[in-house]
Amino acid sequence: MDLGLAGRTVLITGASSGVGLATATMLFAEGANLAVCSRDRARLIDVLRGYGIDDAHRVFAADCDVTDASAVTTFVEGAAAHFGGIDGVVCNAGRSLMAPLDETTDDQIREEFELKVFGSWNVVRAARKWLAASGVGAVVNVNAILSRQPEPRLAVTSAARAALLNLTYSMSELLAADGVRVNSVLLGLVDTGQWRRRFENSGTADDYQTWSGEIAADRGIALGRLGTADEVAFPIVGLLSPLSGYTTGASIDVGGGVARYI
Repeated sequence: MDLGLAGRTVLITGASSGVGLATATMLFAEGANLAVCSRDRARLIDVLRGYGIDDAHRVFAADCDVTDASAVTTFVEGAAAHFGGIDGVVCNAGRSLMAPLDETTDDQIREEFELKVFGSWNVVRAARKWLAASGVGAVVNVNAILSRQPEPRLAVTSAARAALLNLTYSMSELLAADGVRVNSVLLGLVDTGQWRRRFENSGTADDYQTWSGEIAADRGIALGRLGTADEVAFPIVGLLSPLSGYTTGASIDVGGGVARYI
């Protein structure tokens, strides 16, 4: 199936690993141009090359702290100048703060909201004129099921995720006048480097499949396993496609059935 993404330019934050990298790889295979960033440009380029993404004409890579509005503007304008425009944005930069509320500092709370809220809004705001000029502009905010189903051990991350979900809907209404669609993909537990590192540091005698299966059972994941980055990248790419042209303000759960909300 032709997703209509060949020759389009998609900007992805947090592209050096996990979901961001899987999304970049999938889009590149679809023929899209990539504007990608992370905190370490040299490492980002090395990682992309390892996945066969090595084309100066189709890839624009940069250092960027998404909480720094000035740095984001520089990145976005550089990408738009390189490709002549921007057609899609994937706001993926993020992390989780594993701590109950009473063990979280005020600075950590501020940092979580800065990253989740401004990490998206800074990028969308800077790219808005280019998305509007595209005619098929689309934004996907990579969020989490925590936004609707908070966990006490991730209290502040849950709250910040909820703020981003609410903001995404507001963005979808605001940017609809520009012909730009804005949607969310909500993650459950995804098998990324973070989980591999936890496994290596756990001291367990089990293999990874057994160890991660026990975590899935503990978390109530109906499919009984963690997800993969590719399984998250696929709906992201689908939402960027012009074939999803009547979908905006929506959120798609990719959590293996972990969601318990109605």
